[in-house]
This record gives sequence, C-alpha cells and structure tokens, in this order.
Amino acid sequence: MMTPKSALFLLISCVAGIAAVGSIFELSSGEPQLGSLVTGIILTASIPLGGFFFFAAVRDARANL
Repeated sequence: MMTPKSALFLLISCVAGIAAVGSIFELSSGEPQLGSLVTGIILTASIPLGGFFFFAAVRDARANL
C-alpha cells in the first residue's frame, strides 16, 4: 500500500531521474547552461540518488502491505 512516505520517496526518485536525463542532454548539446562541471556533478549525484530513493519507496510500500 502506498503511504505518504513512499510517495515522497517516489517523487524524489522521479525528480532525480528527470535531472539525470536533462543533464545528459545538456552535456551532449555542447555548451551546458550551468557549465560542464556543475552539470556533471548534478548528473553524478542524481543517478545514485534516484536509485536509492526508488528502492526506499518500494521497501516502504512493501513494509506497509
């Protein structure tokens, strides 16, 4: 069952996924708006955060079945 906590984790996971995809497109465009270093940091941080929060959402939802 979905709880507010697991919904929040899933929301954070989705935002991290969107940030990762956006960073990939920005880096592939040639000249990112925030600069290559900042965009690379966002990409590097968003991938593991997205995975972590997705699995946390699944774990929390399973715990509340």
